[in-house]
Amino acid sequence: MLENLNYGLFYLINATPASPEWMIIFAKFVAKDLINIVPLLIAILWLWGPRKQVGAQRQLVIKVVMALAVSMTASWTLGHLFPHDRPFVDHIGSNFLHHSADDSFPSDHGTVIFTFALAFLFWHRVWSGVVLMVIALGIAWSRVYLGVHWPLDMLGGLLVGFMGCLTAQILWNIMGQQIYRGLQRVYRICFALPIRKGWIRD
Repeated sequence: MLENLNYGLFYLINATPASPEWMIIFAKFVAKDLINIVPLLIAILWLWGPRKQVGAQRQLVIKVVMALAVSMTASWTLGHLFPHDRPFVDHIGSNFLHHSADDSFPSDHGTVIFTFALAFLFWHRVWSGVVLMVIALGIAWSRVYLGVHWPLDMLGGLLVGFMGCLTAQILWNIMGQQIYRGLQRVYRICFALPIRKGWIRD
């Protein structure tokens, strides 16, 4: 039944040779480039921000990275335990994005961006989480639209992301403050010059 749902949703979303060229170009940008918001926001939140908020921002960054580490490890494990071919490997639908023929479930892109969006939803502000969730849904749509993923690959990424955030919260409650203080010390040693110049926060 799940496979029938997977196929049905895929054919509903997947582009065809008759799809507008501008939609294909837009989907490629969303599928390949929007994921860069993850490292960009992580760097910004750690290096800059209001002095009173930078500590909270860095704690958020640590929790996000912990959640990503857990969810990506889980994604890799599930991909090896339950291998599933990508649509183009089975010659299903139309493919518009070059991709290696590795396992599709759960989506790595989906796992990363859904983990990121859920982390902001749980630990930052609701509006930021909602904005990132819209971006996550856009990335999920684009990769199915271009034929490199099944819809359930994206659902798998969402569920793994939720598990990653839950696990990260448990780990943070156990050892979060120790990790934060240790990383702060390492950061201040490694980036002493730009901190002293005022280019980044101490």
